[in-house]
Amino acid sequence: MLHVLTIGAVLASMLGSPQALELEYVTPPTEQIVIDVITVNGSGCPEGTAAIAVSEDNTAFTVTYSDYLAMVGVGASPIDFRKNCQLNLQVHVPAGFTYAIAQVDYRGYAYLEDGAIGIERANYYFQGMTPTVAASHMFTGPYDDNWQTTDTTDLLSLSYAPCGELRNLNINTELRVAAGTSDPTTTTSFMVMDSTDGSLSTVYHFTWKECPVT
Repeated sequence: MLHVLTIGAVLASMLGSPQALELEYVTPPTEQIVIDVITVNGSGCPEGTAAIAVSEDNTAFTVTYSDYLAMVGVGASPIDFRKNCQLNLQVHVPAGFTYAIAQVDYRGYAYLEDGAIGIERANYYFQGMTPTVAASHMFTGPYDDNWQTTDTTDLLSLSYAPCGELRNLNINTELRVAAGTSDPTTTTSFMVMDSTDGSLSTVYHFTWKECPVT
C-alpha cells in the first residue's frame, strides 16, 4: 500500500447525503491529513506513474500522471485508442469534519488530425455507494494545443462523505481517441492527461463542513 502523508485533504464525491444541507460551511481544518493510496489500476496509470499532492491551505489536491496517453493511427496498437485509470483512496480527515468535491479541473495536451475525435470522461464514488454519472468532454480535430475541462457541482447538489465513517474514495478517468474521418493508415492522433512536460495536473477542489455533534 502506498502511503502518502499530506498537509491538505481530499475530496468527496457526488454521492447523495441527506445531511448535506444541514451542515454549515466552515473553513478548512488545519490539522494534517493522511491519504492512503490503496490501489492504482488502469492502462493510463501503470505502477509508479501517478502522484498525489495536496495544497497547503486544504482547498484542493492534485493528481499528476506521467504515462496517460491514448492514441490512434500510425504507431498505435489496437488497444491504444482507450486508456483509463482508477484511483482508490482512503482519506483520513479530522474528527468532526466532512468534505465534498465542488469542482475538478482536468488538463492535458492533444494532437488531433482533421476529422479525429478525443474524449475525456470521469466520475467519482465512495465505496459501497452508487457511482456518479460520468461527465464527458469532446474535442475535434484539427487540434494541436493544451486542453482543459472543468466539472462543477452546484451548492445544492454537493454530496458529502458520510460523517464518522471511513470509506474509500474511487476516482475513475478515461481518455479515448477515434480516427473519425481522418486516415489512420497515414496519420496519428493522440490525447494526453497532463501536458507532455508534466507541468499540468488534474486539480480536485473540495469544500469542508462540520459534522453534527452527536
